[in-house]
This record gives sequence, structure tokens and C-alpha cells, in this order.
Amino acid sequence: MKHSHPAFEAIKPNIGSSFTSLKFLRNENIKSHVWHYHPEVELIFVCKGSGKRQIGSNISYFSDGDLVLIGSNLPHCGLTNENTNNDYEMVIQFKPDFLGENIWETPEMHRISALLEKSKAGIVFEENIKKTVGKKIADMHEMSSLNKLISFLEILDELATTQDYRILNAGKYYLQTQVEDNERINHIFNYVKDHFKEQITLEEIADLANMKVPSFCRYFKKITNKTFTQFVNEYRITHSLKLLAEQPLSITEVCFESGFNNFSYFNKTFKEYIKKSPSQYRKEFNYFME
Repeated sequence: MKHSHPAFEAIKPNIGSSFTSLKFLRNENIKSHVWHYHPEVELIFVCKGSGKRQIGSNISYFSDGDLVLIGSNLPHCGLTNENTNNDYEMVIQFKPDFLGENIWETPEMHRISALLEKSKAGIVFEENIKKTVGKKIADMHEMSSLNKLISFLEILDELATTQDYRILNAGKYYLQTQVEDNERINHIFNYVKDHFKEQITLEEIADLANMKVPSFCRYFKKITNKTFTQFVNEYRITHSLKLLAEQPLSITEVCFESGFNNFSYFNKTFKEYIKKSPSQYRKEFNYFME
């Protein structure tokens, strides 16, 4: 899967509606696997399914019940490789001005306006809020256009008032299509996506970007707010989470299958990112799923 830059996706609202509300079978939603962007804000509830995803420079593992808000023109893709026939997600897509250019300036909409501003960095919602909002999103599918709109505004207001969330791209970094030299950084992202199980040297990736190593390191840190080593480790750890949750592999096998060639370094890095050991993570995950 090689893409030098994110593809633009044109989205049409549902007939008789100012926004789009769809149920996607994940193995039929081919575009979710492609690094893409669109002017519409996107709210995704994963009813059933799991895998990896990249939103901006953030790579993470998702599973049943995941709820994420992706801002306008923020490139993203789903990176899961294995789908079953019953994996599906509910997706709501809307332009920031879908109710008119000045709607968010009204006092009643200030909280939602702030939510949409935060969504430019990507937002993942945590356990409590995603349970209640997820059910409301699923229920919207069978509603009439007017009731669907009313319910959607209530959902946005609920998301705007919760503290039960996490920003995916920290700091001032928003990977959007306006970023200068977007093609170069996306080429780097896609190279990591295709080669993370192999050793990737700084010399190799700097050469890919047509830069000297010191210049590349400064460039990558400026764009992503993290070092290249941190980015690759994050990608590998995310892949290891997927394997620990879904595959009957030993911890050692997970280590090497995720691109780490040193078991002690894998354990150290895993604890640094996840705040627990791989075996503890698997044990807690299995207990939660029982």
C-alpha cells in the first residue's frame, strides 16, 4: 500500500439531509484503508471491529466501541488488515458550516464550536462518554431527517461538555493539507507503514526525504512534535497491542513480529508508552473481554 500523499475524498450528504450518516461494513469501506482527507468533520463509532489507525501523526489501536472525532482536512486512514464479515462502524460526516456560516457564533453553539476547533488535532473519547453517545449514534440510523439532525446536535453538545477525551496530536501540530511540503511527510509516513517490521535507519529515511540526517531530524520534529525514533516506536508498539489482543503469539513472538529486534528494549519501550508490561496488558485485556 504505497501512497505519496493523501487522496482527496468527495463526500455527498444523504438525500434530504445537510450531513451524511452511514453504516459501513469495514471490509467494504475500501477508502478507510487509504491515506485520505476531506473538508468534512468525521465522527466514527466502531460498533464491532478492531485494528490500527493513523490520524495525523498519531498511530493507535482501536477496538469495539471506539469513538473518534476527526477534524476538517485532517489526513487519516484505517490500517487494519484482517476483517470479518460482521465488522462495522457508524460514520457521521458534516462540513463545519453545514448549518450556515455563522451558526457557531451564536451563544448556544460556543461549546460545539470549541469542540470542532479541538477536532483539528483529532479527538478520541474515553470509556464513559463513548458508551452513551455510541448508542445514540447507532439509533440515528433509522430516524427521519429532522429527528436525525436534532439527535446529532444533542450528540455534539454532549461531546462538547465531556472531559472524558484525549487529543491525538498534542501541541500545536495539526497535519492538514495546508502544511508546507505535505507530500514529503506523507511519503515518510507511508514508508514507515510499509517497512516498520524492518530496521529503518535515519540515513535511509533522510535519503528518502532528500535531506541530510541533521536537517531531517529537525524537520520531522518540527512537523510532528516527536522524534523519528519516537514515531517508529509508537507505530511498532501499536502493532504489538493489536497482536497481544488478537493473536495467540508468545510475548517474544509479538516483539519480533512488531519490528523490535531486542526483547529487553521492547519491554522497556512498551512500559514507557503503555505504563504496564506486555504480559500485564494481555492479562487485563483478556479479563476485560471475558
